[in-house]
Amino acid sequence: MAGTSVASSEKKEEIVTSENYVTTETIITSEKIEDYFVQSEKKEQYSDVENLSTEHVEDEEDSPIEEVRAVVSNKDDPTLPVYTFRMWLLGIVFSCLLSFVNQFFWFRQNALTLSPLVVQLLSFPVGKLMEKVIPKSKFFNPGPFNMKEHVLITTMANCSYSTAYAVDIITIQRLFYGQNLGWGGGILLIWTTQFIGYGMAGLLRPFLVYPSAMVWPSNLANISLFRSFHQPTTNWTGPSRIRWFGYCFAGMFVYYWLPGYFFQILTFFSWACWIKPSNIVLAQLTGSYSGLGMLAVSFDWATITSYLGSPLVVPLFAILNIGVGFVIIAWIIVPALYYGNVWEAKKFPIITSALFNAEGEAWDNSLVLNEQKFLDPELYAKYGPLRMTAFFAFTYGIGFAGITSILTHTALYHGKEIIRQWKSSRNQKNEDIHHKLMRAYPEVPEWWYIVIFIISFGISFAVIYKWPIGLPWWGLILAVAIPIIFILPIGIIQAITNQQPGLNVITEFIIGFALPGHPIANVTFKTYGYISMYQCLVFVSDLKLGHYTKVPPKAMFWVQILGTAIAGVVNLATATWLMDTVENICTTAAYPFTCPSARTFYSASVIWGAIGPQRMFGPESPYNSMLWFFLIGLLIPIPFWLYSRRYPNSWIKYIHWPLIFGSTGMMPPAVPLNFSMWFAAGFIFMYYIHTYHRDWWTKYNYITSAAFDSGVAISGIIIFGVTTGSGWQADWWGNGGQDGSFDNCALASANASGYIA
Repeated sequence: MAGTSVASSEKKEEIVTSENYVTTETIITSEKIEDYFVQSEKKEQYSDVENLSTEHVEDEEDSPIEEVRAVVSNKDDPTLPVYTFRMWLLGIVFSCLLSFVNQFFWFRQNALTLSPLVVQLLSFPVGKLMEKVIPKSKFFNPGPFNMKEHVLITTMANCSYSTAYAVDIITIQRLFYGQNLGWGGGILLIWTTQFIGYGMAGLLRPFLVYPSAMVWPSNLANISLFRSFHQPTTNWTGPSRIRWFGYCFAGMFVYYWLPGYFFQILTFFSWACWIKPSNIVLAQLTGSYSGLGMLAVSFDWATITSYLGSPLVVPLFAILNIGVGFVIIAWIIVPALYYGNVWEAKKFPIITSALFNAEGEAWDNSLVLNEQKFLDPELYAKYGPLRMTAFFAFTYGIGFAGITSILTHTALYHGKEIIRQWKSSRNQKNEDIHHKLMRAYPEVPEWWYIVIFIISFGISFAVIYKWPIGLPWWGLILAVAIPIIFILPIGIIQAITNQQPGLNVITEFIIGFALPGHPIANVTFKTYGYISMYQCLVFVSDLKLGHYTKVPPKAMFWVQILGTAIAGVVNLATATWLMDTVENICTTAAYPFTCPSARTFYSASVIWGAIGPQRMFGPESPYNSMLWFFLIGLLIPIPFWLYSRRYPNSWIKYIHWPLIFGSTGMMPPAVPLNFSMWFAAGFIFMYYIHTYHRDWWTKYNYITSAAFDSGVAISGIIIFGVTTGSGWQADWWGNGGQDGSFDNCALASANASGYIA
């Protein structure tokens, strides 16, 4: 969805996708998982990981959920040490590294995100090394590096890898609104928005963690990999996982110097545009940096994974849904809107998140704000109205449809299941073996979570009144009340179906009508309302991981607290450092530090906050018709559901409208090239290699993905250091800029008349 950096970078949840249980950031449903499992069971089994985790002894008590029985052990060893030196050291180090790398890349054109999978992979050999070299000690080296330590390290990293949503506020307030919250306001804003959600999470344990009905299948992926490390196989052929990781990491580290430094046009290779760069239509359609990217390619892994995550861990049905939806929306509907001159589209570029006045000139928001950075209606009447591209407006409509479609889809496809499992979760007599085994450990008292919530909520009032936020006290209460109301039903939906209906658009809408003309207050309200729920469910998912792996609850509590606190400091420090040192950051002149997410977030603050939804989508607005997408999203899953019930073996049942709407709504800040290359790579790995080279795919596919991510990240940081330190950059055609554009296709960013705002 435009204007929501969580939805567009990197902040979506992980789920289980196949018999090998792999993680991805794309939302899918349990129906698709079950179908995938049924199909997979008909094929020859190749995975040693699966062979280890699927044995089920009938005369032993086990989970009533088949997927859980297949992966999660029904035994425990309470004597395993968890508060060890290597757990704390590796957890803190990896949390710092992950939060730094991901925040660093968040500012770049292609915002690569390193997932906790990388930590899960790398911490194992490091932990085993420490086991061998550190002298035996109860704290420093109590024995073999065990799975519970491994889980705690990964959990700490999982709490720190996502860039804090509040950094978006800090960035746009400093760079676009000329206000600096400083270190005090910045860190308190980040911490309070994160820890309010944590306070909620602890109170939801009886409903979302303890019951066996609340599966949280994303955790099954991680557990399968944990067990593959700590229960080694004897039938492995070829390089080990770690060795293969090293090969791929080294190869990508070296290769990335081409698209990252010496031959940067490989990132946006708009070869079709170069046939006749003076042709405006050709440039708009085939330009990849500022156009629709038809026929364009990219040889940069970061471009492929920037917004949708790695395609190597997404099931084929999801790739096809996203790919077909992308083609229909970006390559069919958007050109039709543009060249049909809908909403006077030809006055503006074909694709951008930038804003304009009615004459097609770049919008200067300072001309409509007063000294307090609030909207001045008289100034707006003189300078306005605000206009945006047909592409940007339509993606808002897609976002509206996504909100309502996920509710209808979930009710139709999973309504009975949710009700049945919710009733089961309230019956303590149905306590499964995992909950019984966890009774060996002292539980975290509820008052610990309540204290965290109260302190965070109280400090939030100081934040909104001490610093230039502009959100009144009732706004903060309302912002926190929204997730409190929605958190349990949405948590149940996610625990069963892996779908998380987002509150971002609803929160923008509510505060936009309640408090128009206040841009910073709008995005702050959205952050407290949306991220509190999002963070809460991240924490709950981690608590379920600890529940499955029999990690003492108090150990999970402390690593989650520490990981979140570390991430806030590192995120703020990294963002501040980059804004202090990178000249013209968040502009095209600072490429690759163009901040597409921040610029989209800024545009959202203007649309929803400064100008407000009444002016932008009200009866007098040309974009008023986009509100019909709420109804479209609500109704469109119904005929497909009815058809799939009548013809249950039809491919129609794999059409997933929330997935289509939710993913394509990421444009902007994503550009079409991100989608087309993601689809191409995903089809190759998840169809061709998965089908015709299944043995290799089973052994190395997910390791390859993590290695490529890591190689690009480390190489990109070193390249930044070289560029900053030497000041030298190869000035030639292959690095772009020959005609003022990065991909040597300048007219892609022009309007239909050739004017570049």
